[in-house]
Formats: sequence, C-alpha cells, structure tokens
Amino acid sequence: MNRKAKLLTLVLTLVLSVPVIAQARDLPVFTELAAKAGKAVVFISTEKTAQAPSMEQFRQQVPEGHPFHEFFKRFDQFFGPQGQQPRKMLGQGSGFVISPDGLIVTNNHVINGADKVTVRFQDDKKEYPAEVVGADQETDLAVIKIKADHTLSTLKFGDSDKLQVGEWVLAIGNPFGLDNTVTAGIISAKHRIIGAGPFDNFLQTDASINPGNSGGPLLDMDGEVIGINTAINAAAENIGFAIPSTQAAKVIALLKEGKAPQRGWLGVTIQQVSETQAKALGLAEPVGALVASVGKGAPADKGGVKQGDVILEVNGQKIEDNNDLLKKIAGLAPGEKADLVLWRNGEKVTRTVTLGQRNEKALAAMAPNQQDQGPAAATVLGMALKPLTDQEAQALGLDKTQGLLVVNVDPNTPAGEEGIRQGDVILQANQKDVNSVADLNDVIKSAEKRGAVMLLVKRQGRNSFVALPLDNK
Repeated sequence: MNRKAKLLTLVLTLVLSVPVIAQARDLPVFTELAAKAGKAVVFISTEKTAQAPSMEQFRQQVPEGHPFHEFFKRFDQFFGPQGQQPRKMLGQGSGFVISPDGLIVTNNHVINGADKVTVRFQDDKKEYPAEVVGADQETDLAVIKIKADHTLSTLKFGDSDKLQVGEWVLAIGNPFGLDNTVTAGIISAKHRIIGAGPFDNFLQTDASINPGNSGGPLLDMDGEVIGINTAINAAAENIGFAIPSTQAAKVIALLKEGKAPQRGWLGVTIQQVSETQAKALGLAEPVGALVASVGKGAPADKGGVKQGDVILEVNGQKIEDNNDLLKKIAGLAPGEKADLVLWRNGEKVTRTVTLGQRNEKALAAMAPNQQDQGPAAATVLGMALKPLTDQEAQALGLDKTQGLLVVNVDPNTPAGEEGIRQGDVILQANQKDVNSVADLNDVIKSAEKRGAVMLLVKRQGRNSFVALPLDNK
C-alpha cells in the first residue's frame, strides 16, 4: 500500500470512529451519584421468633395405615411427645435515611413481625438498633429510626410523575447480603399492576433488583428517590418493581409522625368488567367496576348502591377498571362524600355515598359469607365449582340462572389439560342438567363404569362438549 492509500485509510478510520466515541461519551457515568447516594443507604437485618412445626403436625399429614405411623409410635416411645420448639428466623433488606435525626424508609415486609431490627451503613461494621415508627401493610411501606453517633447523609424524594419510560435510573441496596451494590438501568414501564396489593402502581425497571434490595432507593440522575425497590419477577431476568415516590411520600409523611393512613371505603366487592359482560349489560365498552356484592349496612348500602351496578365515575372522574376505583376511593378521606355515576338496567343513575374508613375490621366485614353468597365452591375433577347467582347468570348472558360456574381450575388435572377455564359454565353432564355440585357428583357416580363424563360447557355465549376421564378424579 502506497503512502497516499495509507493516509486515506487513516482518515476514514478516524472519521468512522467519531460517532462511536461520541456515543460512548453520551452514556451516563454513575460514579459520583453512587458514591454520594450510597452514604445514605443502609443494610437492615432482622430477627424474629417462630414456632417450628411439631412432630404431631407431621403425624397429622400422614394418612391412616401409612408405614410412618409405626415410626411416629416408636419415636414417641423412645423420646416422648415432641412439642413445638421456637426458633429464630433471620431476614435482611435495605433502606435509606430521609432525615438527620435517623428516620429510615424501608418496606413493611422487611421488618414485619421482627423482634429485633438493626441497621448498618456502608463501610461501617457497627450495628445500630432500630425501632419501628410506623408501617402500612397495604402499600408495603415502613419507617424505622436509629440513634446515630455521627452526621447522617440523607436522600430526598423526587417526582415520579414526571418520569418518562426510557430514563436512566440507579438502584442501590444489599442483594443477597452483598452490601452497597449498585445497579443501573432504565424505566421500562409505569403503572404496573402485579397483584402485590390493593394499590399496585409500580414503576418497572431493568436495573437488577434481587432479594435484599427490598426497601432500597431507585434514584434518578439528579440523585432523588423516584421509587422504593419492592418486588421482582422471579421467573424473569432484570424485571424489578418500585413503589413510585409520589405515592410513597404521602404515606411516609404520615408514618414518620406515627400516624396511620386514613383511606375512604365504600363497602363493596368489585370485579373487572369483561367484554362479554359489557355486552350483556348493554355497555358500549368494558369500563368501570362491576359491584359483585354490597356489605349490609356499609356506606354503599346506605347510599343506594346495588349488586350488579357498574361504577362508571367518582366525583366526575371516569373509572377505567376496578383497580382505578380502589385508588380513587382510597384517595378520599373517611366521611367525605363521593358522587357516583352508576350503570343500572341499561341506563345511568347517580348516587352520593358518605365514605367509611378502610381498615382491617371493615375489610373483614366484607369477607365472603356462605349464608349471604350461597354455597361455597367445591372441587370436582380439578375444578372449583359453585352454582350461579342471578346476577352472575345475567352478566354472563345466560337466558336463565342455571349450571355451575367454574371458579378455578387446577392446570395439572384433566379438566385443565382439556382446556376448561375459569369463568366457564357447566350446563350439563352426560346430557343431564347440573345446577348443583351434588347433581354433578350423581352423574359422575353413575358414569364411573364408562370411565369418562361428557360436559356441556358454555363460554362467551358458545356451547361446546368436553369429555373428562374419571380415573384421575
């Protein structure tokens, strides 16, 4: 290669390298942020006393006639009856300091039930005993406090509402006990509902979060806490969830004062409105929250809300689904009035409800009552079944109240393998109507010699036959 060609090759190499170098320079550097914020992140360890399972508990799980019964008998002869022995259970998590006087934010599940809570800072082997100032199980938040012998670095909450998907974030915590671990990623999604609690509204991030990160901060590039790392998807890689700071800050402000959050309560059980139910109810689209039951004497009952109503609006705000209703009602204060727009019998009606207070006692009062709700679900051939109520039959588009509603299905049974799903309605078994679990069991008993039973199943307005073997019932 001559000199001119070599010079041209060098120039091209430099030109092509410029975008790569520029791109590398555009990537964020987390060193300063990690060093500064890490001083306010703590390692939390807990101890609690739990009762170990007794030998009698194991004995009760062994069926009659099992050879292990003889083992338990001989064991008692040699060693005497064995009672429950308490044992210590150790736990760990993360947290971060929010005030110079030693207030620390963490998750409720990190410290819940602990007899002893201790805190340790990075690069400091000294352990500080901590007391629980306040905790809220429904949002999984807690505040603890220590008395430190040095000046404490603190972190402050940012505005998670302003976050955009794709922004860089930094997580600091103690995954698997590895102190002061820093991981970086982006905001993958907002407003995630993962079934962790009634007020799910998580930020999703691909910054690595693992057991032990719980309670630690998720930071933006300005070093402000925009989330509290709380949950992971154990079946996935680098999918973590954090409580948004705007939601957490309101609860923390109460907890650090030793106050419990006050949330509004309607006194209804609700469910999602499916497309099929929307059609059956005459709704243009599947929106709102379907009232499955109304507690006797509850605020909704006093305000004129009825089973089968669909709540479409609260104080002029549209209700997208049942989770949206929970959040909007809980965001109102007990004693406050809620103006509801309901869908009832094909038209809109309005009702005003004076809200009660959401607490354990109120929620317990709404627990299913067998006398009020009809027969409880019973399991047959791997299916949890119950007779339909009039409201369920109407919502499912049935001409009359008949059949058995499939409440749940064990996927490892023939029913699950043959494709029967939650929400299906079993109308017949071997061409005989079944309106109770007893009816179905009678048909199954008479069909045992055949070794199979043919079910007529209705799903989304369509009927189909499904045959189930009886040898694995």
